Amino acid sequence: MGRNKAVCCGLSALETTLAVLFVLMTAVSVTLIVLLVTRESDTAGETDPPAPTSDPQHSPYLIGVGRADCTGPPAEIPLMGYAQSSQLAAGIHTRLYSRAFIVDDGRKRVVFVTADVGMISQRLRLEVLRALRVKYGDLYRQDNVALSGTHTHCGLGGFFQYTLFMLSSKGYIPESVQPLVDGIVKSIDIAHRNMRPGRIYRKRGDLGGSSLNRSPHSYMNNPEEERHRYETNTDNQVVVLKFTDLDGDGIGMLSWFAVHAVSMNYTNRMVSSDNMGHASYLMEQDKNPGELPGQGGFVAGFSSSNLGDVTPNIKGPFCINTMKPCDYLNSSCPVGGTKMCQAFGPGNDMFESTRIIGHNIYMKAKELYAEADEEVTGSIQSAHQWVNMTDVKIQLNDTHVVSTCKPALGHSFAAGTTDGGGDLNFTQGATDGDPFWNGIRDALVGPPSNETQDCHHPKPILFSTGEINWPLPWHPQIIDVQIITVGSVAIVAVPGEFTTMSGRRLRAAVKQELESDGVNRDWEVVLAGLSNVYTHYITTFEEYQVQRYEGASTIFGPHTLSAYLQKYAGLARAIAQVSKLPPGPEPPFFEKNLFNLLSAATLDRKPDNTSFGDVLQQVYPVYRPFLLSVTFDVVFFLFLQRDKTFVTVEIFDNRTETWEIVHTDASWETRFHWLKGSNRQSNATVEWHIPATAQAGSYRIQHFGHCKQLKGLQTVITPYSGSSDTFTVTPSFYHL
Repeated sequence: MGRNKAVCCGLSALETTLAVLFVLMTAVSVTLIVLLVTRESDTAGETDPPAPTSDPQHSPYLIGVGRADCTGPPAEIPLMGYAQSSQLAAGIHTRLYSRAFIVDDGRKRVVFVTADVGMISQRLRLEVLRALRVKYGDLYRQDNVALSGTHTHCGLGGFFQYTLFMLSSKGYIPESVQPLVDGIVKSIDIAHRNMRPGRIYRKRGDLGGSSLNRSPHSYMNNPEEERHRYETNTDNQVVVLKFTDLDGDGIGMLSWFAVHAVSMNYTNRMVSSDNMGHASYLMEQDKNPGELPGQGGFVAGFSSSNLGDVTPNIKGPFCINTMKPCDYLNSSCPVGGTKMCQAFGPGNDMFESTRIIGHNIYMKAKELYAEADEEVTGSIQSAHQWVNMTDVKIQLNDTHVVSTCKPALGHSFAAGTTDGGGDLNFTQGATDGDPFWNGIRDALVGPPSNETQDCHHPKPILFSTGEINWPLPWHPQIIDVQIITVGSVAIVAVPGEFTTMSGRRLRAAVKQELESDGVNRDWEVVLAGLSNVYTHYITTFEEYQVQRYEGASTIFGPHTLSAYLQKYAGLARAIAQVSKLPPGPEPPFFEKNLFNLLSAATLDRKPDNTSFGDVLQQVYPVYRPFLLSVTFDVVFFLFLQRDKTFVTVEIFDNRTETWEIVHTDASWETRFHWLKGSNRQSNATVEWHIPATAQAGSYRIQHFGHCKQLKGLQTVITPYSGSSDTFTVTPSFYHL
């Protein structure tokens, strides 16, 4: 010890400093190593992912996830999906969200968005891309941004620029469009700000008992050999991508499953995210404990896939007036026709069916998320083209070339489906036109040309939409085709509703081309339905011949799928060969002749000697877990509330003597009904379905809105609120 001390004391000041620094750095390094080892051993059982099966030395991606409200004003605007003129929004069942996922490999970046909306329209996509260009320049573009809709039939309409869709949703409605654009862009903004190093894992599984083929007769027309490759006539596979940070903590999840979001039927008038949205809700509540819906860092996106002929109404269809099975071939009833033939979900009502199907999807995704251990690695690529789908030539063999057609809808389109039949005397499976309806069509919009009729054969054309251009074209003709790849995962963004077999063929074609690069990759190819632009349905050539609803709604003719197989194979080939494709003809962005049939919001009135927000039907003093409702005098101007809740359920905290929010109108337990009254006076009813797990205590329900009044000669929009009396919730005897 003494010798060491003597040597130390004889060092120069510089040497002393260097020695001290060396000792300190050594100590710090040892400490960090010990802490790192200790942390890894302590947290091994707490983090989400199992040990990855791939080489952990792979460079991590930069990953960002984001979620934003895109609900819009839930009053008077038509709901998009069932095309029922009477189905106008009148409240909120659950709020709608846009969920964005950004992945960057250091060279390239891609964005995938799944939004609680019926579909992504071309106008909506173009508006979003314009907004992104203003904010980010060329960072987010048409080739690396994919937008997909969950296909809820209970979101607001009015976001189309083509006449047919505008007619079914009262036109182009800015009050509906802007919340969608803002919500999608905001979700991307949040994901952009939150980008950090992370890893992605994948897992695939099967989910039975949650879907049913609603056109089995069409499916059976596919080649027998092809059908025998598959166990079921629906795609039951669930694919999950798990996003984590470098510590292994989960930050998000993306899932794809093929089922229509029509558990909420056409009688519903509340905005709702339906079964897919409920799956997201459950997963996010699970991963964001203690947070209100729509809050918390973990984002769970449940995306649509090849759902064209797939329904969640698994009890199947029957005639509701006789309780007997519907006709197998045309899904109609002897009395009442197609309207009486309805399919039903597993629950006692549409709310319970939504909960059951959503819960099934969530539970399967949660299971796969927990088991996901195959790491996704490799470069990021994207390929995109605009295609004029009215005249795509397809070489079927050495001697036969076929073509797509100008858009047209068949007679069976008007029959609807077993999820929502049409009101008129059309039936599915019609291969002959009806002279009566043809005459009405000719008088209104004119007959289809001989060329279009021949091209669409055997479809009897009801509307030759590709030949009608007033006041604007009735259907899009320039279509987006797009593939984005993250490592060994390919997301095929498809512009419509592919049937089960159409989707299977497309996945196989894309996978074959991707594997042509000679690299041994186990490609996971998923279809993201209802992406970028909406073109109705895409059946196989064989299904098209049957002309049920899906075939009649395949607007580019019998060779539509063949054209898409050719175009998407070209995209996949370009990715495999790392080559560029020409962008193709840009779609139009119409500035003129957009029409809006929605009446302007009138001034609001209230009864004399009352205030907006007064309670008309008060709560009882005490409740056990069941149903509570309170009615407010509201006549409120919904268009200003946007992403703020109309409802809160609050509990009084005796410790802090403050009210704490436990539910909003985004919660599954609440329902917000708006009833338009006479003389510009309306009211709202708030329901709280008190769960058995509700904490005992003192509660109140609050409602928020805006009223539009005239003060002097000026229109003034003023916020207001109303509150119920305080009431007590006591535990259920059954819960105890």
